Amino acid sequence: MAVSTVFFMPIGYAFAALCLMLQVGCISDASITRGTVQGADFHPGEFLQSEGNRVTQAGMHANQLSLVLLADKLYRRNPTEWRKSAPSREAALARIEAAMQSGEAWPPLAGRRDVAALSLALSPEFAGDRVAAFILGCQDTIVTAHGGKREFYYLDGVDPQHIYNAARNMETALWVLNTRRGASGQPLLLSNEIGGDQRNLSFEREFGKIIGRLDLLASYMTERYRRAAISYAQGVIAAPILAFLPVK
Repeated sequence: MAVSTVFFMPIGYAFAALCLMLQVGCISDASITRGTVQGADFHPGEFLQSEGNRVTQAGMHANQLSLVLLADKLYRRNPTEWRKSAPSREAALARIEAAMQSGEAWPPLAGRRDVAALSLALSPEFAGDRVAAFILGCQDTIVTAHGGKREFYYLDGVDPQHIYNAARNMETALWVLNTRRGASGQPLLLSNEIGGDQRNLSFEREFGKIIGRLDLLASYMTERYRRAAISYAQGVIAAPILAFLPVK
């Protein structure tokens, strides 16, 4: 009986802790009138992921959703762009999402990737679907900063400086989007609008979310690596203090 008790007590504690966490989540008194926070569905691959892996992958997924939303907004303001590559706006968006999933280079970009693709997409001489080229250039820049990966497991890591640089590149991309004009003096792509009774800053807000996520991930990973080094040093310093003493 003693052996059984020792074996099952930790399981009982784990079950009790799980129940407590579920109860805490259920008794929240926060307002839900504007929706509820959503978590990702569980999949078996999570057993091979650390907390840092999950944070990185969640950020990647959220940024991809933001880019698809930006593509939809840009197509609505610039309908001539989706007509260059698809029979409808919905079909053009589906092509962008498929390209994001495949990770293959967008043919109109002539093999250019990440920041080189962004530069071409926002150049006056580019004649293809500028929205698709711009959004896929942003996506490729973010993926490149994550080491070319879209999924992350225990042996995977990201360089915080690369993530930080990607955030700055997104700031530059937004600035170019807002300021770059063609030979006629018209914006290459209509986006934010401030004037008269019209005020549309939704592009600025969505890009701000992407930049914020990237900056937060860069700070999180930097702190994680810093704490790992400190924890190691603490272990080395404390080792002599915590050494077992002879009992006789």
